[in-house]
Amino acid sequence: MKINSIPYLLFILLAFFGHESLAQIPQVPAELEFADLIVRINPQARREIQLDVDAQYRNPAYFKVKQDRVNLYMPVIERELRNSGVPVDLKYLAIQESSLIGDAVSTSNAVGFWQFKQGTAEEVFLRVDNQIDDRKNIVNATKGAALYLQKHNNTFDNWMCALVSYQMGLGGAKAYFGTQFNGKRIVDVDRNTHWYFKKFLAHKVAFGSQTAMLTSSGQYMVEERVQGPTTLAALAKKYGITEQHLKDYNLWTKNGKIPGDRVYTIVYVKDGSLPVQPAIITESKPSTQSSGSTTTSSSPAYKQANSFPRIAGNTTKSAQPDQITVNNLDGVQAAQSTTQSTFSDRVGIRENKFRRLNDLDKGERIEAGEYYYTEKKNASAEVATHIVRPGETLWSISQKYGIKLSALKSKNRIRKDRDLKAGMVLNLQEHRKRGEDIPMVKLSNPTPTRQAVATSNPTPAVSQPTPVTENQTNSGSSSARLTHTVSSGETLFAISKKYGVTVNQLKSWNNIGTQNIISIGQKLVIFRP
Repeated sequence: MKINSIPYLLFILLAFFGHESLAQIPQVPAELEFADLIVRINPQARREIQLDVDAQYRNPAYFKVKQDRVNLYMPVIERELRNSGVPVDLKYLAIQESSLIGDAVSTSNAVGFWQFKQGTAEEVFLRVDNQIDDRKNIVNATKGAALYLQKHNNTFDNWMCALVSYQMGLGGAKAYFGTQFNGKRIVDVDRNTHWYFKKFLAHKVAFGSQTAMLTSSGQYMVEERVQGPTTLAALAKKYGITEQHLKDYNLWTKNGKIPGDRVYTIVYVKDGSLPVQPAIITESKPSTQSSGSTTTSSSPAYKQANSFPRIAGNTTKSAQPDQITVNNLDGVQAAQSTTQSTFSDRVGIRENKFRRLNDLDKGERIEAGEYYYTEKKNASAEVATHIVRPGETLWSISQKYGIKLSALKSKNRIRKDRDLKAGMVLNLQEHRKRGEDIPMVKLSNPTPTRQAVATSNPTPAVSQPTPVTENQTNSGSSSARLTHTVSSGETLFAISKKYGVTVNQLKSWNNIGTQNIISIGQKLVIFRP
């Protein structure tokens, strides 16, 4: 049979490029992380979610338009979620709800970026009247959505349930879920999982993939805080852009007028790349008069770490509740090693809540000398960065600065302790950009030392007999490396008290697991200042 060569060639080309396009579509994994949850997806649910992911990529032109909006608005959304203490992963919900179209209106008359009905908008302090509709303001609407989600998560302590309640309402979600997921950190997704959560996962996979991130319009969003009364026409002249451009991106002002009741944020788009803030120098510059090399231990970032956690209050009663603050948060110090149940009873907090406040795993023991929080940790730390020292874990760093473990992981795109390396410069405030490597600095003295604690009313340390130094690190050093041989009947707690260190330090220096198992004759390395 004779084949017309031109149509046949076109068919081959279309098939080839179509196959290449499909090859780039991100695939739904069997397991992924969402907020502070591990989400495990069975094969049937993966196929179902994959259909939604494929649908997002079906029309390349439409996908690019949508991704351009994502690139413009996501920096604002991510910042407002972080500032509200809501996991940044919830940002994909805005794409799901409105495709980031500011004046989107649903069939149920929900409006704006996060699709609020008027009554719900007013519950989260958004202004909706004949002058202003905050539902169409990306900054205010995101603040409102974060408040709404946080409120619902306070009921469930599970971000999947909180997310589904965004669609069902709190009452509907409570009736649907009951308490089966409350406090759970592992969620299994199957054919019975609520469709809204599976649709969300499809958006997370589709727009969180490397393929999606490569799409860029070469523009970025500019924000300006404005105190009225003023008009978009006057602001257009001030910023050198057209009034229509301001109207297109600030649909929240219905008549182009900005009232004088409060400060408003207007946005507009500029060509180019988002300006990058200068990087924080975490290591001191070497002196031109010094023959030695730069030492990390002399850098401000390294020294500041030794002043955390910041302990204040009645430190003579630090083991009692309501006596001290840890990094300006209510906290308490464990006087002895014990179980979470016993300790939470002692400080007057439900065990599940205490575990959540301190990012503890179920069954993990309370260690003598450690500080624990009795109120919610922050989404960011007081300082910008931390240089990782040997033996530290993500959990120990999060406790050191009073930052949520999930926030620390999210800011640095690092999930497991095995990926943590001494000398890493971790972000404690800003999120690291996608694809950005975590910077490393060389530690001048990688030996772990006791964590210094700055207190407003320091308690004198209990005097301990000075042990014989078996291996001094160097004659001029202020720290010593000791070796202790475990005797019959000794515990980590007893050994920690003998040398004036914490149990967690002993465990870190000697790679001891969560079961605190040591054996007679075992050699333990100890570092004393």
